[in-house]
Amino acid sequence: MNIELIAVGKTDMEEVASLVAMYARRINFYCKFSITTLPDVRNTRKLTARQQCTLEGESILRQITEGDYVVLLDEHGDEMRSIEFAEWIQKRMNSGIRRLVTVIGGPYGFSEAVYARANAKLSLSRMTFSHQIVRAIFTEQLYRAFAILNNDPYHHE
Repeated sequence: MNIELIAVGKTDMEEVASLVAMYARRINFYCKFSITTLPDVRNTRKLTARQQCTLEGESILRQITEGDYVVLLDEHGDEMRSIEFAEWIQKRMNSGIRRLVTVIGGPYGFSEAVYARANAKLSLSRMTFSHQIVRAIFTEQLYRAFAILNNDPYHHE
């Protein structure tokens, strides 16, 4: 299974980018993992939040193909412990999914069209994190899931 992380907006914090790159390298030991960064919508001062979500949504949907399993990282999604997330990943791999696409939206979330296309929604926490930090948290959790599944000595419980 290939896993792709799609994120709206670039990371301007070197420390966060470094963490994401480190975990991405580690994840690639277990599966093909890639990150696609979509450009921020320009001239947002003239747009409503809904208009901005719609434009970001169009950009996100252009990256998704028909057979993709799409997971939104969303505050209203399902919350899981790390072991549960590892089991969730294992079920997706066993189901024959070729490409699992996880998506981090912009500051106002996702458009209705993106919600309609999604197969699942996951929440990393009930707390709110910046979109930059979410990348680091998610890639670390994805690496942790693969470490759990492979009995590597990374996760302790």
